[in-house]
Amino acid sequence: QVQLVESGGGLVQPGGSLRLSCVASGRTFNLHTMGWFRQGPGKEREFVARVWWSGGEPAYADSVKGRFTISRDNAETTVDLQMNSLKPEDTADYYCAATLRDGSGMYYWGQGTQITVSS
Repeated sequence: QVQLVESGGGLVQPGGSLRLSCVASGRTFNLHTMGWFRQGPGKEREFVARVWWSGGEPAYADSVKGRFTISRDNAETTVDLQMNSLKPEDTADYYCAATLRDGSGMYYWGQGTQITVSS
C-alpha cells in the first residue's frame, strides 16, 4: 500500500498562487502515477494533473492547462502542484492520488486539503 500526506492549501485571492505538496510513503518503489484530483462544492471529484513515475510528459485537465504545473521528486517521492492565476472556480478540496504498477488500477488517496479562492 501507499500512504499519501498533502500540505499547502488555504485561502487566496483571485489571481493569486498556491503550492500543494504530497509525500508518498510505503510501497513507493512500485509507484506508477501520482497526481491531483479535486472536488468542488456540490460537484463530483475531477482529475487535475498527473505524472508518470517512469517519466514522460505530465497530463493536465483542460481547465488548468497553462496555470497549474505538476512536478515530482523521485528521490523524495513527492509531487507538487504549483497553481497560478487562481480563479474562484478552482475552489475545492484537493486530493493527492497514486497508483502502483500492480495492474489493479486502484487509486490511493490522501486526506485532502482545502483551497478557497475568494476576494
